Amino acid sequence: MGCFASKKELADQSDQTHIDEGQYHDKDISNKPEDSEDNIHEKVVIDEDLRQRWEKEQNELKAKLITENTESWQSAEDFKGLQFVGGVDISFVKGDDVNACASLIVCSYPDLEVVHSDCTLVQLTAPYIPGFLAFREVAFLLDCIDRLRREKRELIPQVILVDGNGLIHPREFGTACHLGVLSDIPCVGVAKKLFQVDGLEKDSKHLEKIKNLEKGGDTFPLVGNSGKVLGMALRSCDKSTNPVYVSVGHKINLDTAVQVVQRCCNYRIPEPVRQADMQSREYLRKNFKGSE
Repeated sequence: MGCFASKKELADQSDQTHIDEGQYHDKDISNKPEDSEDNIHEKVVIDEDLRQRWEKEQNELKAKLITENTESWQSAEDFKGLQFVGGVDISFVKGDDVNACASLIVCSYPDLEVVHSDCTLVQLTAPYIPGFLAFREVAFLLDCIDRLRREKRELIPQVILVDGNGLIHPREFGTACHLGVLSDIPCVGVAKKLFQVDGLEKDSKHLEKIKNLEKGGDTFPLVGNSGKVLGMALRSCDKSTNPVYVSVGHKINLDTAVQVVQRCCNYRIPEPVRQADMQSREYLRKNFKGSE
């Protein structure tokens, strides 16, 4: 059991019957400004040529980013027309930054029942460079989406919730943006920890604002030194006092993104992402050779 690791750290006590959090390391170390949204390395040797190529590609993709609502359901009352919400996650074997499980879960909306599950063993061989996590992970998530398009196109999610960040990123183009642009599906970043960029800090003022979130649905904006609202801290449900950090990924505005996340939460983490996390971990336990 103690052989696997994931980005997850679900805070709700009700989830603990599924997973003993002490068995996993968390690769979402966002307390240092220089960290990426999902830094798993204390020290990183950077290939400067590769970093420059990735930065160029990132900028090219960013030029295609849409940060406004584009779908009819997004402006409809009670999101009428929204039928399927996706959640994606990548869980890692403990102590192993290469072998992992990529997971795509699709839930029906609004009842949040799992209608599709895809968990696949993958090997992340691309190097980790801070700020460029998407280049390690997104290709495998796109593979999951492409399989669904081929095999069960009718279940393609109309919005995907990504365990990570969108606009809360050093260049305002995190994993949720990257996945959204390449998949052409609305995406939302949902992070458990504050990615400290553009002057965002988990300081005493930030903690005081968290205390003032009295009930599920309460929020406060995340305003950087640039003056931009990069995202929103959301108390996602009454059961959890710890917020999640919501940011635009692609083809959705911030207000709509926050509403979608909040409506998908039975616990702190929105159900599609929560299921992707739990199912990817369980898949590793059952299928990764040498786990026992």
